[in-house]
Amino acid sequence: MTLADLASHAALLWLIAAVVLAGIELIGPGVFLIFLAIGALVTAGITAAVPGVPLALQLGSFAMWSVVAIGIGRRWYHQFPVPSDDPLLNDRAARLVGEVVTVTQAIADGTGRARLGDSEWIATGPDAAVGTRLRVVAVRASTLVVAPIPPPR
Repeated sequence: MTLADLASHAALLWLIAAVVLAGIELIGPGVFLIFLAIGALVTAGITAAVPGVPLALQLGSFAMWSVVAIGIGRRWYHQFPVPSDDPLLNDRAARLVGEVVTVTQAIADGTGRARLGDSEWIATGPDAAVGTRLRVVAVRASTLVVAPIPPPR
């Protein structure tokens, strides 16, 4: 098969590329290859409608339509986020907010150390003696911001 033969079947090749990309997306979902599949599918449609489109324009079309599909997809996922059982799964700092820590090095002049789980962290907050239990209210860089635990009502 010569290069001219391949060029005559460009629409079919782009369609195959779209199906392969979509298939890979189904096997290992990552919500990215589907946008490239859309770009390949649109390019297949263009090359079928306008025979003889040069390869450079086909590749440009694929790139452009892939970028357009990615942009639309990003906007869609920002407007309609996918619900999650654990929305803080990949946000370690946010997962720490609300946890109770024990002061291991007295917090004096706003800085000390506190134990959270099996780790010891730099902690900032109101002065507190060793052994005091405090609640994490924020995390800034690798420093816990702590506050007193309010008494039960």
